[in-house]
Amino acid sequence: MEATEVIRCRGHPLISASHPTTFEVTMEGRLTRKGHCIVGIGADKGALLLSPRFKGVLCHDDASLLTILSCEEFAVAVHSRGSAAMTLNHPTDLVWRKSNFVCGRTIGIYSDQVAVTLPGGLVGLLKAGRPLLVTMVAQRPG
Repeated sequence: MEATEVIRCRGHPLISASHPTTFEVTMEGRLTRKGHCIVGIGADKGALLLSPRFKGVLCHDDASLLTILSCEEFAVAVHSRGSAAMTLNHPTDLVWRKSNFVCGRTIGIYSDQVAVTLPGGLVGLLKAGRPLLVTMVAQRPG
């Protein structure tokens, strides 16, 4: 079982990508210096707007999530897990986490990439406000 979602967003000069345990994209159109985990703003979807099919595949303990962050010449793969505890009901945000913490904006847990581990070249492009394409593929056995 598989489902795909694509989110379009953009960078911002205040992106620091320095958070050690998460990264986030948001529909919000502005960013402050406190947003250390945010790597994309102005997203065309938050958790609430993801398709029922995508949510149905991801919201299980045996689900996996492959996220590709694409910006110009950079494409970074992020591997995460789904969870039956996910609600995906936050209106504006999506957060990938290194831990197993789940709230309404959590899209992936046990992620193998977080803000601080993203390549410097990608972060530089995001600081320049370049477009970011976030492609997510959720899979379950069977």
